[in-house]
Amino acid sequence: MPQAVRFDNYGDIDVLEVREVPRPVPAAGEVLVRVRAAGINPGENTIRIGALHERWPATFPSGEGSDLAGVVEEVGSGVRNWSPGDEVIGWVDTRASHAELVVVPAGHLVPRDPAVPWEAGGSLFVAGTTAHANVRAVGAGPGDTVVVAGAAGGVGSLTVQLLRHAGATVIGLAGESNHAWLREHGVIPVAYGDGVLDRIREVAPEGVDAFVDNFGDGYLDLALELGVAKDRINTIIDFAGAARTGVKAEGMAGSATVEVLTELAKLVAAGDLEVPIAATYPLAEVRDAYRDLMRRHSRGKIVLIPQ
Repeated sequence: MPQAVRFDNYGDIDVLEVREVPRPVPAAGEVLVRVRAAGINPGENTIRIGALHERWPATFPSGEGSDLAGVVEEVGSGVRNWSPGDEVIGWVDTRASHAELVVVPAGHLVPRDPAVPWEAGGSLFVAGTTAHANVRAVGAGPGDTVVVAGAAGGVGSLTVQLLRHAGATVIGLAGESNHAWLREHGVIPVAYGDGVLDRIREVAPEGVDAFVDNFGDGYLDLALELGVAKDRINTIIDFAGAARTGVKAEGMAGSATVEVLTELAKLVAAGDLEVPIAATYPLAEVRDAYRDLMRRHSRGKIVLIPQ
């Protein structure tokens, strides 16, 4: 029997288990995918502890995970565009990708180019479409100077690259250990912490046009102190701060499409977008993977490898 991550009640990381489950069967319009890689995301941790119960309640036992890359194993009736053996990148909305086998709507998949590593493809959807939405939310383009908080994390590392593709000058707030990586990607690194306002002003003497907050922890107030207009500030994490200050809190919803995923996958295949992989873990070590994630110091994505 295939294995999958399950939890029976809200709680900390220790509620996660890897269990044998019945083999999934694709219905009409669905595809069964053998997962080669599946990214993990902070939002999954938030759901698991019950913090989003009012908005997205869990039905127990609950699965977990959205991102995936793998090989088509079986197709349901009416599916004409996929066949067994096809290599694909995609996502599910059923909290189910942290598994050996997962059923995916046929319309949630794109072809995997061999130039896209499994780990990158399997962690591309959530972080990539969120980064795409960040760029759109702040309206970044040529001539803009944009500050990105959490610039080397799973979403931040893709946001800074997409901002550079859009023609913006990018200032990335990150720890010293990530400064060389940011410079390699055309980003001006600035250390976070005490004195960060002065350090930003030093590297951006003509001011800052937009601000992307991927971290929380008071960065919205920093953006306003820098003189950034509210409609050019976006946070993906500090929703209370956004409500208090009136800035944007646009998540991935507007970019969570197969068209955007196709665009991102093509950039990765062409070598124009790097998906940094901080670590990989076998499915059986899912708890360790989340402990690693919640330290909030990883460069790029943490990925489960079920096979």
